[in-house]
Amino acid sequence: MRHVWQQTRSFPPPARVLMVNQFAINLAFYMLMPYLAAHLAHGLGLAAWAVGLVLGVRNFSQQGMFLIGGTLADRLGYKAPIMAGCLLRTVGFGLLGWVDNLPALIAASAATGFAGALFNPAVRAYLAAEAGERRVDAFAVFNVHYQAGMLLGPLVGLALLAADFRLVCTTAAAVFAGLTLLQWRTLPARHTRGAGAAGSSVAAQWRTVVANRPFLLFATALIGSYVLTFQVYLALPLAATDALGSGGTAVTSGLFVVSAGVAVAGQLRLTGWAKRRWRPEQALVRGLLAMGLAFLPLVFAPRASSPAVLGSLVAAVVLLAAGSAVVYPFEMDTVVALSGDRLVATHYGLYNTVSGLGITLGNLVVGAMWDHALRHGALWLTWAALTATGTACAAAVAALARSGRLTARRPEAVAAWRGTP
Repeated sequence: MRHVWQQTRSFPPPARVLMVNQFAINLAFYMLMPYLAAHLAHGLGLAAWAVGLVLGVRNFSQQGMFLIGGTLADRLGYKAPIMAGCLLRTVGFGLLGWVDNLPALIAASAATGFAGALFNPAVRAYLAAEAGERRVDAFAVFNVHYQAGMLLGPLVGLALLAADFRLVCTTAAAVFAGLTLLQWRTLPARHTRGAGAAGSSVAAQWRTVVANRPFLLFATALIGSYVLTFQVYLALPLAATDALGSGGTAVTSGLFVVSAGVAVAGQLRLTGWAKRRWRPEQALVRGLLAMGLAFLPLVFAPRASSPAVLGSLVAAVVLLAAGSAVVYPFEMDTVVALSGDRLVATHYGLYNTVSGLGITLGNLVVGAMWDHALRHGALWLTWAALTATGTACAAAVAALARSGRLTARRPEAVAAWRGTP
C-alpha cells in the first residue's frame, strides 16, 4: 500500500482528490447496494417484482443517462457535475433508508442512478486532463482506489447492518455529503476543449462524437470485455451454487474478495510490466485474451467434482481480474486518444452507455445459454462461449490496430462542428 500512496502523491492535487473521491464513492456505494434487495424484500415486505423494479430503475437511470452526464460535463465544466452527482446521491441514499412506499423508493433509486451518470464521465475526463502524458499510470492508480472501495464497502456495510439498515444508508449518505464539501473546497474548476462554444448545440456535440468512427468501432469491440467482467455477478455465482449448493453463497462472496484483491495488489505491477514490454494496443489485445481464457478451466472441470469446480472458479476470477487490470488503464487512455482530446466527457458518456447496453444484452444471452446448457447437462458450452467472446474482442482490437484506427486523432480532426475553436 505504500507504493500505491507514493504513486498517488506523484500526481497533481486535483488528480489525488479524484482518486480519493472514487475510493469513497465505491466505499459508500458497496456498503449499501449489496444489502438493498434484502431490505426491500424482507425489511419492507415488497414483492419480488417491486424489488426488481427499484433495482432496475437505478441501473437504467445510470446506464441510460451516461451520455447526458458526459455532455453536461463538457458544456459546464467537470467540477459541477461531480459535485451535483455526489449531492444527488446523498439525497438518494438517505431516502432509501427512511422511505417505505414504492413511489418514493423508485424516486430515490432513480436519483442514485442519475448521480452516477453525472459524476462518472466527468471524473474520468478530469483525471485524464490532469494526468496529461501519464494517463495510463493515472488510470492504473485510479483503479486501485476504485477496487479498494469495492473491497471494503461490503465489509463496512455488514458491520453497520448489525445495528440497522437505516444506519447503513445514513452513513453512506454522509460519505457523499462529505465528498460534496471536499470537492467544493479543494477541486479547481476545469473545462474541456471544444464544448459550449458560441453557436454550438448539444445535437452538434453528439453528432461530432457519433461521427467519430474509430471511437465507435473501439467501443463496440470492447463490449464483450464488460460482459466477461460482469460474470463475477452472474455465471460464476450460478456455477458456485450448482456445484456447492447452499455453500455457493459463501464461495461467491469469496470470489468478490479475490477479484478486488487481485486488482488492488496487482494493478500497478501489471500496468508497469505491460508498459515496459508492450505497445498499448498489444496490452489491450493480450489483456482481453487473458480475460477470455479465464473461463477455459471451467470448460474442462467435471461438474460432479466440487473441488475441481471450486479451483476452476478461483482460477477464473484471478485471471479475469488480472486481464481486466491490464486492459483498463490502456482502454481509458485510448478513449481520450481517439477523442482527439476534445469532448472527452461526452466520449466517455457514450462509451459507458454502449458498454451498459452491451452488458444488458450480453447477460440476457448468457442467462439463456446457461438455462439451455443446464437442461442438457452441457455447462461447458457457456464457458466456451465466454472464452470465444474474449478471443473475438482481442481479435477485433488487433484488427483496429492493424488498420491504424487506434492512432490518436489530431484535435482539429474532431472539431467539425460550428463554433468550436
